[in-house]
Amino acid sequence: MIVTTAAFGSHRLTLIARVNGHGQPMLVEANWLLAGNSWHSSKSVPKLKKYYGLTDEDFTFIDKNSLSMNEPAQALLIETIFQLKDYADGKRKILDLPLDFSMGTEFQQRVWQALQGIEYGETISYATLAQRVNSPKGFRAVAQANGKNPFSIIVPCHRVIASDGKLGGYTGGLDKKEYLLALEGSWT
Repeated sequence: MIVTTAAFGSHRLTLIARVNGHGQPMLVEANWLLAGNSWHSSKSVPKLKKYYGLTDEDFTFIDKNSLSMNEPAQALLIETIFQLKDYADGKRKILDLPLDFSMGTEFQQRVWQALQGIEYGETISYATLAQRVNSPKGFRAVAQANGKNPFSIIVPCHRVIASDGKLGGYTGGLDKKEYLLALEGSWT
């Protein structure tokens, strides 16, 4: 697993990529890094260790400025950083990256895929999302799956709000959800 961190506005993200058994690089995580924390404190690291049978030695941190285009996982992290920068600058509305959803349950994967169908600048309710994944009464389960999304921003869970128009929750913190929605012009 190759790990780096990148700036996003005044915030930071942990980005983790790997090469799968077919030689294809895949993003495994893109999540907010809380102020003062290092990538080691990412909520996904213990899960990744258990799921893939990894140890600390299987994670290699590389500063974003030292990533190499000659190594597939590193090249994917460089592309991720470029796409996130373009998104933050308003030059890109869709992030198109290969994502490894395999750690999620079948239901979580359905929710994460449905999140990708929410258009830039659009918001929907948890109830609407539950309907989209054929679980019309499962809005609480949808909210939980949302909270376990390992790809903040890229899989746009920030676009899901409460039915009453309030923000609801967000794993990265409501300040980041407000920031992303304002960036997309759907929140003032």
